[in-house]
Amino acid sequence: MTPQDGNCVGKPPHTSGHAISALERWGEMALESSRVDAELYSRYDVKRGLRDVSGKGVLAGLTQIGDVVGSAPDGDAYIPIPGELVYRGIEINELVRGFQAADRFGFEETAYLVLFGELPSAEDLSLFERHLAESRVLPRHFINDAILRMPSRDVMNAMSRAVLALYTRDENPDDTSIQAVLRQSLQLIATFPLLAVYAYQAHANQFHDSSLVIHSPAPELSTAENILRMLRPDTKFTDLEAKVLDLALVLHAEHGGGNNSSFTAHVVSSSGTDTFATVAASLGALKGPKHGGANIKMVRMFDDLKRNVSDWTDDEQIEAYLLRVLGKDAFDRSGLIYGMGHPVYSVSDPRTIIMREYARDLAEMKGLSDEYQLLTKVEDIAPGAIGKSRKMYKGVSANVDFYSGYIYRMLGIPEELYTPIFAVSRVVGWCAHRIEELASGGKIIRPAYKSVASRREYVPLEQR
Repeated sequence: MTPQDGNCVGKPPHTSGHAISALERWGEMALESSRVDAELYSRYDVKRGLRDVSGKGVLAGLTQIGDVVGSAPDGDAYIPIPGELVYRGIEINELVRGFQAADRFGFEETAYLVLFGELPSAEDLSLFERHLAESRVLPRHFINDAILRMPSRDVMNAMSRAVLALYTRDENPDDTSIQAVLRQSLQLIATFPLLAVYAYQAHANQFHDSSLVIHSPAPELSTAENILRMLRPDTKFTDLEAKVLDLALVLHAEHGGGNNSSFTAHVVSSSGTDTFATVAASLGALKGPKHGGANIKMVRMFDDLKRNVSDWTDDEQIEAYLLRVLGKDAFDRSGLIYGMGHPVYSVSDPRTIIMREYARDLAEMKGLSDEYQLLTKVEDIAPGAIGKSRKMYKGVSANVDFYSGYIYRMLGIPEELYTPIFAVSRVVGWCAHRIEELASGGKIIRPAYKSVASRREYVPLEQR
């Protein structure tokens, strides 16, 4: 609420010169008092990011839901291997081949597998799809009040707010029985496409002066088809477009318990809080550019490369640009080649291999084969450039973000929706991990932090 509304509680924030000066000073004080000497992390053997320098993670829990494999034991050591992604014991390539061989959409089948631990029978799959379709509805007043009338500069924040608002509509929102949590989880999985697309439409209308167009989902369509139907003004899409988006949803649905947003679901669930607060927290984790937001950075970096490399077939020019990126002399000066590298995968990311093929097909259909060839060149050249510019403790390869953003762009999906679509998929994994945490009856997750602050005495106010 703005001061102009005349209904503000208390006084509006000060913006005077004195206030700005104080905030700057306090900001410097906060920074100085919060910075921990990097040498101390080595002295106390702190595994920053809960991983050691070789990339091996600190074991913080057990899961039966998903597995992310990037190495194999070799005596007392581990050797890098082509990456594997496993959902409930089924390797991702096998799962994808299974539903594609039958020429059907796979996200709903994948969601069933991740949630319940088994592949559905034809009857169960039909029942599950029907349940999601019937749950894929929001009251008109909720859409108006919780989404359209409160547009946000960031769609992920709007989704978080809407999820928390759904708490108020639940008949027993704090019930943490497995039955209640499953009911809430299925509601969230079903309505996330609506929350994402409607929040984007409100954002585009408010901040880009676009027409506000709201389409209802069609019960006979899959999740991927409904996203495209609700997003596009004419509701039209091709079968290839829907199948490629469906594949992206399948590949993002789960990635083990250790990824930042799924670990957040475990941490927050372990406190005993409600499903809506847990999923809102996971949305906050996924929003970060180091997690779900990396594909936006990737497509922007690719745009910058296209502008600065005159000959897209010249490997030397491409490598020179990438070395400038790594040297913080190009793009966003972060020193990062977005879409390259992963905490677990080093030889290859299995999701990347699958998406690369469909990115090629979509690029051919859209007349963008030259762009696709340039992208594959960047994928080939980047690991060598990284090796020239910094010390590497393990191999580096393209991760799923390298192609997902490019695919979304070819589908005409706006950048503001890249991470929300990730969330539409990953909410399946979050809900499965929440149920697993509650079912296992674990303790509240509370890792140790060592204080390295010096002790000192309190100084009375008049003596400071």
